[in-house]
Parts: sequence; C-alpha cells; structure tokens
Amino acid sequence: MFTRKITLNRGMIALTFFIIIFSLFVAGIFILGSIINSKEAELKKQSMLVARTVATLPEIEKTISKKQLSDLDKAEIINPVVDQLQTVNAANYIVVMTMDHVRLSHPLHSKLGTVSTTPDEEAAYSEHYYTSKAKGELGVMVRAFVPVMDQNHKQVGIVTVGYLLPTIGQVLFDMKWEILFATILSIIFGLWGALILSKKLKKQMLDYEPHEIAKIYTERIETFNAMHEGIIAIDNDFVVTIFNPKAKQILGVESDDLLGKKIYDLLPDTRLPEILDYNQPIYNKELYINKHTILSNRVPIVVEGETVGAIAIFQDRTEVKKLAEELTGVKEFVQALRIQNHEHKNKMHTIAGLLQLGNHKEALDYVVDVQNEQEEMTDFLNNRIQNQNIAGLLLSKINRGKELDIMVEVDEESQLSKLPETIDFHDFVVILGNLVENAFDALQLSSIDHKEIFISIDQNDEVLSILVEDNGIGMTNEQIDRIFESGFTTKDSDNHGIGLYLINGIIHKANGQIEIHSAVDEGTSIAVTFEMG
Repeated sequence: MFTRKITLNRGMIALTFFIIIFSLFVAGIFILGSIINSKEAELKKQSMLVARTVATLPEIEKTISKKQLSDLDKAEIINPVVDQLQTVNAANYIVVMTMDHVRLSHPLHSKLGTVSTTPDEEAAYSEHYYTSKAKGELGVMVRAFVPVMDQNHKQVGIVTVGYLLPTIGQVLFDMKWEILFATILSIIFGLWGALILSKKLKKQMLDYEPHEIAKIYTERIETFNAMHEGIIAIDNDFVVTIFNPKAKQILGVESDDLLGKKIYDLLPDTRLPEILDYNQPIYNKELYINKHTILSNRVPIVVEGETVGAIAIFQDRTEVKKLAEELTGVKEFVQALRIQNHEHKNKMHTIAGLLQLGNHKEALDYVVDVQNEQEEMTDFLNNRIQNQNIAGLLLSKINRGKELDIMVEVDEESQLSKLPETIDFHDFVVILGNLVENAFDALQLSSIDHKEIFISIDQNDEVLSILVEDNGIGMTNEQIDRIFESGFTTKDSDNHGIGLYLINGIIHKANGQIEIHSAVDEGTSIAVTFEMG
C-alpha cells in the first residue's frame, strides 16, 4: 500500500495546530471552571447582601408584624416594594415569607399568599443566615436565606433572594470576542513559530526530510554490517555509535546491546580514544587483540572543522599473516635445501677426489666426521628446540652461514619448549629470521677474516629471551635511534628497512622488550624478551 510521506513542515504545522487546540481546550476547561466558581461566589455574596438589605427594611418588618392584617393585605404592601428592589439588584427573585411559610412577595403574583414547601429554608426559621445552590426550572440557582427580626429581636419571617447561575454556554457567549481573539493570535504565532522551527531543523538536517534521514541511516547501518572489515565509531564522550558484526567477531564481543555504551566498558584496552586526545589519524597500525593480528586505521571524524568523534576500520590479518609466514617458511626451507644440495655436492667432490688419489682411509674418516657433525646438530635441535619449524629455521641459517663463510653458533644451553601466549611461532620466525638476516648483511659488509654469529634462545617459567650477536660493521647511535622506522636501512639496497619495523610491531603488541647494543666496526647485540604469563 502506498503511504504518503509527511514533510517536516507539514508535520510541524499539524502538530503545532493540535497542541494549540488541545492546550486551549484544557486551559478553557480550567478557566471556565474558575470563572463559574468566581461567579458563584460573587452571586452568593450579592444574594446575601440583598437579602440582608430587604430583611432590615423597617417597612418589611412592621408589615409582617401587624397581626390585624391578613396575609394577602400584607402581600399587597410588601410585594411592590420587593419588586422595585428585585429590579434594582437584578435578582431573579426575592421572596418574603411569614413564620407560617406564607409568601408575601414573589415574581409570580399567583403565588402570593401561598405556602412554600421548600425543604432547605427550614434552617432560616431558626435565625440562621446561609446560602445554598439548587437546580430549578430555570437552571441552577444561588440562594441566600436571612431571617427577619422585629424591634425586640424576635424573628417574624424570612427573606429568600435567588440569582440564576450562568451556564457554560452563556459564559462562552459572553467571552466570545476574547476567546476568538486569543485563539486566532495563538494559532498565528504558533504556526509562525512552527515554520521557523521546522526550517531551522531542516537546515540542520541538510535539507533532508525525516523519512529520508531514516532511509540513509538504515542504508548506512546495513552497509557497515555488510563490510568485511571491522568498524567501530565513538563520539566525543567515548560513547559507541557504530559497532558492526565483523568487529564483534574479530574482537570476540558477544553482546548485541553495544550502541550507547562507553567504549572502555566494552574494550578496556582500546586505543581508539587516543585519536580524540591527539586529533591525529593513525594508518596501517598492526595490533594484537583477542589473539588476532589486526591492521588498524584510526581516523578522527571532523564535521565543519570540529572533531565530533573517531572511527576505527580494521582487518583481521591473522590468516593472511599465517599464510604469508608459511610461504616465507617454505622459502626458508627451499633455501636450506638449496644450500644443503650445494654443500652435499662439495662433500661428494671431496670424497671422490680422496678416492681417486687412493686415500681410502681419509675418505672414510671424512664421511664419518660429516655424519657425526650432522647427527650431532640434528640431535641438539631435536632435543633442545621442541618446535620443528623453528628448529628447521635454525638449521637453514647454520647452512646459510656456511655458504657465506660465516660461522653460525647456537648456544648449547639454548632451549625452547613452548611460546608465550602473546606470540605464536609465526611471530617467532619473523623475529629470529630477521635478526639473523640482519647479522648476515652486517657481516657481508665487514672486511674481517673471522665472521661469526651467536644465537641463544633461553626460556624459563617467567621469560623467553632471544639473543643474536654478530661481529659485523655495527651501528652508530643515530642509526640505532632510527632502525625501527619503516623503510630505514643502513644498507645500500631497496630491499631492506622492513625487518626491524616488523619485529618492533610484534614486540609492541605482545608487551615485550628489546635491547640493542652496538659499536661501529665491533658488532651488534640484540636481545628480545617476552613474559611467559
């Protein structure tokens, strides 16, 4: 079914019109009630005043007291006087009665001399002054009852004065011009205010109608939900405004009620508020959160030159990183096989030469020495390094050193049984592989005769430490201060400057520590430490 959208202007005008009419209606009820109550109190005072005036007239008291006159004769004297007073005071009726309830005055002359049977006038015959309200044929009447006293302060009759209480319709009719003026004025100014307010609101909403904003908002939410990247946004009060399903999956957040909460309540270790503190974007920052390696871009949200929040867009790089590192590991093993094949050929040539020269014993001794050396290294790595991937990496680096005429020595006390919870063997491969490769590069630039690299992997219940030392060209203090910058290198090549940057990222996300000691032409020592807990 087609539903017509109500524009903001029309909606505001309709709502304002309804509010004005409803407010006038409610206010009118209270005002009318107050007017009627005031009118009733006024008529009670007036009726009592008129009744007292009539009751104190000497002519009324003397006429009632004359016993020689009949009731009709008394009525002939009193009724004309009362009629004049009734007209002057605009009363609906003034009735004077004897102690026998006989009417001596009445607007209807036919009732003169008749007996009144009104029940609420009895108290007046006991010298009581009071007012009452009763519904009669003409409407609701306000009446005053006053006793008539003679000169000896003896009651000789009563006076009843009645005023008709105006109806709601009469009050409205009497105030028709005031009501009409107030209504027209309220509607004019109300609609004028509604137009101004709607235009201002629409300007703040970039001239969009509410239904258009709702559509854009829905489309934005669905777009964020459909994205493969995690997205989190906060406002200046650190309140979450966006938290899409992919972000929940990556960060391990299970709750569905996230919007409107403080970001610190959801992610205590988040770094998104830093963007609001420094008002500077951070791009391509690798973080380790919830056992996931994520690549994060955090950017301030700026509207008309003012920062109103911050947004983080991040990708889960765990699987990609593992795949890349597995490919790197394959490359390492392929290189190790190449080196091993090259070394095997050299050994075969040595054995063949000894046999051709007839040195059979020397050839046999050489074969035994090579076998013992190989078995000793293999047994050492298998016994001390529990991870086969890392053991293979060490073996490949030892063989690579032989090819480069560099002595690679692994500390005999080295051991590795497990890794800290904050890193995996892929991180370990990146750290150890890059440190050793940097040592190879430093030694290839050195002119010393005896080139060596010392590797130590030490582990206990509290810490895991990795130490790589070389006697290469070393570094200056200025170079040490910059080695963690992406792209910075001390070598004349475009293929360097990434290794230590990656290592620093891993150390930072795992809360590790790195120490560097180096001296020019003496060598470099780099130690990396992680807590096991």
